[in-house]
Amino acid sequence: MEVPTLQHETVTPIHLIGGEKGGVGKSMMARVLAQYFIDHEIDFVGFDTDRSHGALLRFYAERASPVLVDRYEALDRIVEAACEQPGRRVLVDLAAQTHEPLVEWMDESGVLDMADVSGIALSYWHVMDAGRDSVDLLQRLLDRFGQRVQYVIVKNQLRGDDFGQLLRSGELDRALGLGARVMDLRRLHEPIAQKIDARNASFAAARDAHAIDGPGLGLMERQRLKLWMNHAYEAIARIGV
Repeated sequence: MEVPTLQHETVTPIHLIGGEKGGVGKSMMARVLAQYFIDHEIDFVGFDTDRSHGALLRFYAERASPVLVDRYEALDRIVEAACEQPGRRVLVDLAAQTHEPLVEWMDESGVLDMADVSGIALSYWHVMDAGRDSVDLLQRLLDRFGQRVQYVIVKNQLRGDDFGQLLRSGELDRALGLGARVMDLRRLHEPIAQKIDARNASFAAARDAHAIDGPGLGLMERQRLKLWMNHAYEAIARIGV
């Protein structure tokens, strides 16, 4: 694959939303970031690696396309999209168990070496719950990439807000030493999440009382959704995307 060299003053971010473990909220984070880009008029293109339940394809189909992690020519499109329009954000929702094929593609294609000279900023968003598995996967991620990528640690309060295992493991301090940024993602009230998912509605449609394609949230449900989104947006703004 021949990739053009971008202007050095132009940075093109590629955001990989991962965490490897299923059920930790990777797709929820990808959806929040997609809506953040839309609400702040930030141009982006999305890629979805989930073959059966792709969240970006479900909720933001007009801005996303599928990509298969076991096909190099499909993954190549991620980098090609970054090079086609310098400065446009590239958002990739990584399904569970995609780490190994992704790393193999990156190694054999020289993605990180190319990023170093092409103005591409590769950020890996490690979405995690409070369990030990997520801490072990973070350790594995840091061992594999070291200083080669930028990290965002997303502490998803999906099953609680006690991240003591992460603190005691030393992996958070290690990540911070590598320049990682950290954000909390509060738990969205389950009935609200279920109504939104049942209608395949975007967050924008869900918070709009008059949206034809909205999930029909009640007044206070929309208020809770707005507060949840505002908190997430503030955290994303502090990180910088």
